[in-house]
Amino acid sequence: MLRLIGSHYHFRRAVPVVLQACLGKTEISLSLQTESKFLARQRAAALYARTGEVFHKARTMQDRFSGKELSSLLTFQSPVTLEPEKNAQEEEATSTPKRKSLKPREKLTGKVVRKPQSTKKKPSVLMLSDALEQFVLRNPKASTDTRDATKRTVALYIRAFGDAPVSDVGGSQAGAFRDLLLALPATLGKGKSSLTLQQEAQRAKSDGLPTLSNKSVKNHMLRLSALWNQLVQRELVTKNPWSGWHFESAPKTVRRSWTPQELALLASSSWHSALVPEPTFRLVTLIAAYTGMRLGEICTLRKEDLQTIEEVPCFMVRPHTKDGWSPKTEAGTRILPVHSKLIEAGVLALKDNTKSDYLIPGLDGSKQKDRGATLSRAFSQLKTRLGLPAEITFHSFRHTVSTQLRNASADIREIWIDKLLGHEASHRSQGTTTYLTGISIANLKQTVEAISYPETAFKKGTF
Repeated sequence: MLRLIGSHYHFRRAVPVVLQACLGKTEISLSLQTESKFLARQRAAALYARTGEVFHKARTMQDRFSGKELSSLLTFQSPVTLEPEKNAQEEEATSTPKRKSLKPREKLTGKVVRKPQSTKKKPSVLMLSDALEQFVLRNPKASTDTRDATKRTVALYIRAFGDAPVSDVGGSQAGAFRDLLLALPATLGKGKSSLTLQQEAQRAKSDGLPTLSNKSVKNHMLRLSALWNQLVQRELVTKNPWSGWHFESAPKTVRRSWTPQELALLASSSWHSALVPEPTFRLVTLIAAYTGMRLGEICTLRKEDLQTIEEVPCFMVRPHTKDGWSPKTEAGTRILPVHSKLIEAGVLALKDNTKSDYLIPGLDGSKQKDRGATLSRAFSQLKTRLGLPAEITFHSFRHTVSTQLRNASADIREIWIDKLLGHEASHRSQGTTTYLTGISIANLKQTVEAISYPETAFKKGTF
């Protein structure tokens, strides 16, 4: 990783956790003794290769390095200590072709026969940060979630091992990153910390903290693998070191619907979050129960997303380009009639709120980009306190709505349910894929009104 300190560039590379005791260092930092970024990158590439050799040798040693031994191993500093001006002069001298003496025929004719010069330029070094910017962040086909997630993953790698040329990243680096991820605490990134990732891993081990799940680590590796697939296709690297890694799959928790008893327990529980008002929590759960909308869809509703269509009040789930938010899938863009129970509860009056552009109040103070993130964590804490099983999550409201509608009257068609929930049509006939252009609001209203709950399911008068 290059750093400009003062007027000179410096090289920094973190020492893998397993080698820190052997080397007596958590990172290697050296001055590149140049103000030229071009020279600094050349020297940093050489230093990166040499430190890799040092790490390899350290893995084969049983004892700790002494300071003298480590200095001896880092003899690669000598070529770096050349003056920048001298290096530049030497490079210019070696790159300028010497003038050849004229051949006899050239002397007679007075003409100099020149060979065509090659216009082929040496390929510049592509750094990992540059690859991220060029092939992910600037890719118009990449979704916002893909851009943000890949950016977080690359930031973790650079934080751990520095910004390296993509051609230098191989299986050993991929394996070291995988091992480090598996050792990091599960709470990483959820609070401020001045520790390095290696120190975070040591803290997790010494304190016995829960670490990142195999699924999370796998997702990080898959994002880098997707980036490297593009680099391989463009012949910028020869192979993809991020593919082919195996992870033990934990038994998958299958979500299920709420039972009447569990809903009654939820309704009678007290709310303890200081970050989310209780009326907001009750309101969001009520909307989820009577629409089947996802938590993120509810929390990003704006006041203009509550409209009357064909004389029926409706929620409109649609992209908001200003915020960079869009539904999870193309089918997620949809219209949902407002259930009569929500109208009785006063949901239509939410449009009169002048304090925010959003429909749901009480979430504007969240510092998270996702407006529903704080509520989601508070709901998980409440669920744990109530002793509800792992199969029950906030997403279970979608399961409950889906189950109720599919067990309802035969007058409700499957395709109406899919439209309401934002699913791709489960019935893939020619009629549904080619000729169906829309479903009437009346049919969607009939579908919504089939959702019903016992009187004890929700607390009354909380908003």
